[in-house]
Amino acid sequence: MAPPLSRGTCPEAGLDADEIGRIVPELTAALDTAAGPAWCAGAVVLAGRGRVVALHEAVGWAVRYGSYDAPSGRGVELPAGQRVPMRQGTVFDLASLTKLFTATVAVQQIEAGALDPDAPVSAYVPGLQPGISLRHLLTHTSGLQPELPLYDLPGPAERLAALATEQPRTPPGEQRCYSDLNLLLTQTVLEQVTGRPLDRLVADGITRPLGMRSTRFAPPPSWQRRTAATEDQRRPWGKLDRGMVRGTVHDENAYAMGLVAGHAGLFSTAWDLALFAAALLDGTLPLTPGFGFETDQPWFMGELAGRGALGHTGFTGTCLVLDPASGAFLVLLANTVHPVRHTQGSAPRAAAATRLARALPAGI
Repeated sequence: MAPPLSRGTCPEAGLDADEIGRIVPELTAALDTAAGPAWCAGAVVLAGRGRVVALHEAVGWAVRYGSYDAPSGRGVELPAGQRVPMRQGTVFDLASLTKLFTATVAVQQIEAGALDPDAPVSAYVPGLQPGISLRHLLTHTSGLQPELPLYDLPGPAERLAALATEQPRTPPGEQRCYSDLNLLLTQTVLEQVTGRPLDRLVADGITRPLGMRSTRFAPPPSWQRRTAATEDQRRPWGKLDRGMVRGTVHDENAYAMGLVAGHAGLFSTAWDLALFAAALLDGTLPLTPGFGFETDQPWFMGELAGRGALGHTGFTGTCLVLDPASGAFLVLLANTVHPVRHTQGSAPRAAAATRLARALPAGI
């Protein structure tokens, strides 16, 4: 087992303190509502290198709004005494960062010899599309469309049938198209081969060995008071009518599928994600570039892109970036859909990653 992470200084992490020191003020500026909707209500940012966390700070609010007023296009703010400040240990709905955990479990099963990445998934789950392999799913080259309205279907059997019968829009392996369906099908394969549900696979293979005590699917009610709110989810902007969502998964398909899904549904904290990041970087967990991870994407990796950086974002406002060349990592968790989804952009993510890139020693 790898040694634990520790909170230290920028010099101890081999990072420039001036550059790291600019991350929080720039992130705080993104919370300003003077010029329109803020980028997020609040955020937690963490940056480190190796086993040293040099920055771990919280800004803004975990819960700021009680609802969203569609006619005015503004959130209805809670009275000051009812708002919940963001804290370092605030729990976030990770949204699509869940895909990294599903992909990591898949790679563990590949390394154990239980799965062949190039065998058709129909060899493991009869009825799935025979031309699609696990490699296609994990690299988003299956040809499947981005999503399906599984939440409109009456039950698990109908949802699995819809996934199994969905036809690729392009021949598998020919084009890349990011799709939630890829990781939902990966979940189906993993559960069939191992005989265990995905939440158990993630716990046994990742979170429990790493001591990630604040990471799980379907968090219990006792976690709600330390969980960031997401969206006042109502139609027409949402796909379900649930009101303000807090403590349960925001993604409508994951919600309809029992809160545990290969593409979304995991909750975690910045510190726990740092444990995950460090384990991927030091080889404690298997890391296969392209299997679940985005590579060298400047729109959220800033100047870390172009040097083999890996990472992912989540629709609720989450982000994880790894830099294998230096051992540096960035976690930025924000509730950008609170009180409602909007065109957030990703400039604050890219800006934080650029600061981390500039904080690295020259020549690394």
